[in-house]
Amino acid sequence: MAGGRLRGVAGKGVAGREAGLQCWGVDESWVLDELAHAGAEHLDEAFIAGYDRKQGHPDPGAHLAALEAHGLGAASVVVDLGAGTGQFALAAARRFGRVIAVDVSPAMVTALRAKADAEGVVNLTAERAGFLTFDPGAPVDAVFTRHALHQLPDFWKAVALQRIADMLRPGGVLLLRDLIYDFSPAEAADVFAGWFAGAATDPAKGYTAADYAEHIRAEFSTFRWLLEPMLAAAGFEIADVQYERRLYGAYTCVKSG
Repeated sequence: MAGGRLRGVAGKGVAGREAGLQCWGVDESWVLDELAHAGAEHLDEAFIAGYDRKQGHPDPGAHLAALEAHGLGAASVVVDLGAGTGQFALAAARRFGRVIAVDVSPAMVTALRAKADAEGVVNLTAERAGFLTFDPGAPVDAVFTRHALHQLPDFWKAVALQRIADMLRPGGVLLLRDLIYDFSPAEAADVFAGWFAGAATDPAKGYTAADYAEHIRAEFSTFRWLLEPMLAAAGFEIADVQYERRLYGAYTCVKSG
């Protein structure tokens, strides 16, 4: 259910633990293994080969326009966290100065690099890392993340949002789209029933009711009334928010200061 994941660091085993040490400067035992939470399918080349079709080729135009409306242009640096196969990152690279596409899955990064090479995109770099390990090395102008933050439990979402704020320049922009619940716990059964009713029937062409149910059980989508205080605590002001079917939230946030 994710839009992608994230070079060089996060993951399982020794490499992932060393990355945690380098990033946090503490013993690695308490740092979440993001690769383990990303889902085994994102390491599966066969799944990735059909990933774009299953995702439905979302149009990045509105997101690009939102960044331009906040002053980004040909000299701007944009980070795509959880970039997947690069549907947004490749489009952004045609509009902005530099794009860093970040995903925790090595297979996704390989697929993204192949796409960029095939399309002759030279101002995009693809890095393997996660929300909890990626470091751009210098402040960036914007961060985009689509359907990836839900892979983290709420404690780690809050940590990730603070790390995103720290990598942005003052006035930098966060575009966040994810499966976020805009309803009360008591309404969950009714909302989910409507969601399942509109699901795809062919798993090769879209997400099925079984996929949605698996997401609810195994992933970490949170309530709107929990997410928005996390954004505020990280130092973000919400400039715009829109919801679809009380399930999909799209946030445009600006870093205070």
